[in-house]
Amino acid sequence: MNYRKIPPLRALRAFVASAKHLSFTRAAEDLYVTQAAVSLQVKQLEEFLEIPLFIRGSRSLTLTEQGKVYLQDVNVALKELAAATERVTRRNRNVELVVSTLTSFAERWLIPKLPDFQQAHTNMDIRIAASEWVVDFDRDGVDLAIRYGGGEWPDTNSTLLLRDDIFPVCSPDLCEKSKFPCKAENLAQFTLLHDDYAREDWMQWLKAAGVTGVDSQRGLSFSHSSMMLEAAAQGMGLALGHTSLIQDDLKSGRLIKPFESSLQDQMAYYIVTPIGTDNKLANVFRDWLLEEARQKPLLNN
Repeated sequence: MNYRKIPPLRALRAFVASAKHLSFTRAAEDLYVTQAAVSLQVKQLEEFLEIPLFIRGSRSLTLTEQGKVYLQDVNVALKELAAATERVTRRNRNVELVVSTLTSFAERWLIPKLPDFQQAHTNMDIRIAASEWVVDFDRDGVDLAIRYGGGEWPDTNSTLLLRDDIFPVCSPDLCEKSKFPCKAENLAQFTLLHDDYAREDWMQWLKAAGVTGVDSQRGLSFSHSSMMLEAAAQGMGLALGHTSLIQDDLKSGRLIKPFESSLQDQMAYYIVTPIGTDNKLANVFRDWLLEEARQKPLLNN
């Protein structure tokens, strides 16, 4: 092999990142270097290849036809290099699966079930990475993600994991100590607890339950649903609980369902993996997640 024909890896990374964003500035953010450094590395690559890869406008960046062809080949080569590196670094040690999921879902649904998986797969290490954002599998080094939404994310495969019902929950003490009976028509007398990421849930539940005279936006707000549910368990008000997040609290009696009305969530939890990949570890974990969801149906009363 003539190694002199292989360009510097740093220049290739700069080229791929710039082609992905069609922006030297955004490529620099991905690579944690300056915009000038990315521009210089791409220029050096073009000089090495003796072909132009980009058409540079005053406020635009466009791949040339030669650049488009080269990008496809470089992506294939980099994936092969990454796969070879992964194989050699995982040899003779436990393999690791990186799972990205929402904080509240990890705390309240996934982590309590993980001991069973670990016992059955002693040669697999798992890293749980909590994130509320859309995952970038290449950038974040994630193998599998669990996300909440409509099930459609670019360049991914998604499999339905759980679909929730939504209904009010509170501490038993809240109803016992209240001056007002715990009935839907008395909701205006209680404090509503909110999840910042689901501010419309109360409005939708009130409409579905036919409850009027309640300001759906008032009350206390929290940045994570786990915080909101803990506040409810402490008797601070009524929260809208998602069945997948409140199973243990309902079983233990820390939370109760004071009203009968439930609303089916239009969103759901999905298992998400990058399209065009076949990760055997991720497949094993995905199958286990689906089996857990099937074997332990959600309670809503």
